Amino acid sequence: MKPVRILVIGLGNMGMSHAKAYHALDGYEIVGICARSPIPADKLPDGFANYPQFTDFHTALAETNPDAVSINTYTETHADFAIAAFEAGAHVFIEKPLAATVEDAERVVASARKHDRKLVIGYILRHHPSWEKFVEIAKTLGKPLVMRMNLNQQSSGAFWETHKRLLNSVSPIVDCGVHYLDIMCLMTGAKPVSVNAIGVRLSEDVAPDMYNYGQLQVRFDDGSVGWYEAGWGPMISETAFFVKDVIGPKGSVSITDVEEKGAGSADIDTHTKTNALRLHHAETDSAGEFTRTDEIIRTDDEPDHDGLCLREQQFFLKSITENLDLTQHMEDALGSLRIALAADQSVRTGAPVLL
Repeated sequence: MKPVRILVIGLGNMGMSHAKAYHALDGYEIVGICARSPIPADKLPDGFANYPQFTDFHTALAETNPDAVSINTYTETHADFAIAAFEAGAHVFIEKPLAATVEDAERVVASARKHDRKLVIGYILRHHPSWEKFVEIAKTLGKPLVMRMNLNQQSSGAFWETHKRLLNSVSPIVDCGVHYLDIMCLMTGAKPVSVNAIGVRLSEDVAPDMYNYGQLQVRFDDGSVGWYEAGWGPMISETAFFVKDVIGPKGSVSITDVEEKGAGSADIDTHTKTNALRLHHAETDSAGEFTRTDEIIRTDDEPDHDGLCLREQQFFLKSITENLDLTQHMEDALGSLRIALAADQSVRTGAPVLL
């Protein structure tokens, strides 16, 4: 089978990790890379110097005529770029969030269906073996579930500059929250019914109508509840920046704190790292004492960030070559984005939003 000819748009942290995956996998052939400014050859990974470089998406799309396009740009560009790619006959991998608005996200999905092209959204945790286990165990804890999650990032220098650019169009609880809302939906298998959120602007570097710290609370129709917290910037605390915890009637399961290995919140590998899962059993005996000790499920051999991106791109390739039905995948992406954007609405209005 001929390799899938792919054009990579956006070469930041995520875009470059995906580009490395396409370079490594036999099923892909990179026909072009596109960034806002040319990248010097000595700044590119080994083997990338001969790939055609572009600084304009539409020029790259027209000149390379790819089978697939990988979109790893800022959120406000996602919808227009994806629809242009579909209209050119290409399949699309797109980093989360799918789009800046629900309406734009729905346009992207409608275009994928209209042109009968594959659309895969970058929900990296769905391809993480330890997170798959985390979801699997959560489903055994009974109902309702209490889901507690956050991902705060203390950023400075170039990293804070990247966050400030992101804050031009998307808040932390939307950009990162779609991941964890997706996980909550997978754990409960239930319908979200309402969301309430708060947000605070903590820096003069942030636009007056944007906030760089937020927290949301979501309710599901099975009685489950979840909260998610995210903040970006040089003022963010390194204490309890990584909480992933689920509680049910039968016990709880938690991802152990990455701080145990001394990693900071700006380390991109910590954003998916688990170290271990702690499974707690709630059963007690006649004296009210626990009948079982906590179980520690080691996850030391899990893939790193680039390894997870490789798994994502293997799935994208499989979706194309095996003609996978991605209907549920696209609906799930729309669902988590709807919750995240409703949370953003709640921050701005000060009122809960019914879903």
